[in-house]
Amino acid sequence: MANSKALERFHAGTAIPAHPLALTAERKLDERRQRALTRYYLDSGAGGLAVGVHTTQFAIREQGLFEPVLTLAREELKKDDVIAVAGICGPTKQAEREAALAKDLGYHAGLLSLSALANATTRKLIEHAEAVAAVIPVVGFYLQPAVGGRVLPYEFWCRFAEIPNVIGIKMAPFNRYQTIDVIRAVADSGREDITLYTGNDDNIVIDLLTPHRFAGRTLRIKGGLLGHWAVWTRRAVELQAGLQAATAITHDHLRRAIAVTDSNAAFFDAANGFHGCIAGLHEVLRRQGLLEGIWCLDPNEGLGPGQLAEIDRVYAAYPELNDDAFVSENLDRWLK
Repeated sequence: MANSKALERFHAGTAIPAHPLALTAERKLDERRQRALTRYYLDSGAGGLAVGVHTTQFAIREQGLFEPVLTLAREELKKDDVIAVAGICGPTKQAEREAALAKDLGYHAGLLSLSALANATTRKLIEHAEAVAAVIPVVGFYLQPAVGGRVLPYEFWCRFAEIPNVIGIKMAPFNRYQTIDVIRAVADSGREDITLYTGNDDNIVIDLLTPHRFAGRTLRIKGGLLGHWAVWTRRAVELQAGLQAATAITHDHLRRAIAVTDSNAAFFDAANGFHGCIAGLHEVLRRQGLLEGIWCLDPNEGLGPGQLAEIDRVYAAYPELNDDAFVSENLDRWLK
C-alpha cells in the first residue's frame, strides 16, 4: 500500500463509517451534502471511510454514480493517515474494473462483496478474490444473507486468509457462529497482518471487547467498519477508542452494548427484516441537517412500518449516544 500511515492506522484499529449517499428530492446526487458528510466523518475523528458499499447503495453502479461518488469522497480525504476503502462488487471482470478505478482514484483498499457470486464454489470464490487482490489490497467482507450476502464456511476463510494481498476482514454475518468461523480461520492461518473489523451492527461493543483464542493465539477485533457508524459518528469514534483501551469488561460496557444494539435495531429497521436500514440512517442525518431528505435511489426504499417511532424512542432513551451538538456547531462549515 502506497500510504504507510493509512495502513498503520488500519492495522492498529480504528472507526470506519460506511458512507451514505446524499440525494436531492429528484433522486440526483447532491454534491454539496455528499461532501458535507465526508467532512463530518473526518472531523469526527474517523480513521477511514468506506465508499461505494451497501450503505452508499449498490445501485450507484447502475445509475452511473460509482465513479463520481468515489471521486467526491477522495477529494475530501486529504489526511494521509485516513484509509480510503472502496466497495468492490460484481462478477470478476466488473470487480477488477472497479478495483482498478478505485486504485487510480487513490483508494488504499477494496472491500470485496461476493454477493454476485451467490452460487459459486469455494474454488471460484477464491479465484475471484485473487484476481481482485492482484489489483488492489483487499478487505474481505462477510455480509449477512438478509441484505444480499451468502453463507461462507470456515474452509473458505482458511483459503481466503492465504491470499497475500488480503489486509483485513469485515465480519457482518450478524451471527456469532459465522463470526467465529472467520476468526478461527485467521488464527489457524498464522497471519499477523490480517486485521479483523466488526460489521456486526447488532453486536458492536461485545465484538470489540472480546478476546478470541484459537490455535494458541489470542485475536481481537480491532475496529469497526459499520453502517451504524454513519450516524452519531463522533460518539462512535470515542466508543471504539475506549473499548480498544479497555483492560477489563465492566457493567457499564454491558449496559452500553445493549444501548448501541437497541439503537441499531431502530436505525436498521430490524423489526421489518432490515427494509429501512438505509432510510433509517438517512432519517438521523436529516434530523441533524446533514441530509435534506431520506430519499434513496430506489423509490421503494424507505422507512419501515413503525420505524420512525422507534428512532424517536432511542433518541430519547440514549441521549449520551448522539452527537447532535457537535453536528450543530460545525454544520454550516461542512456545507460550504
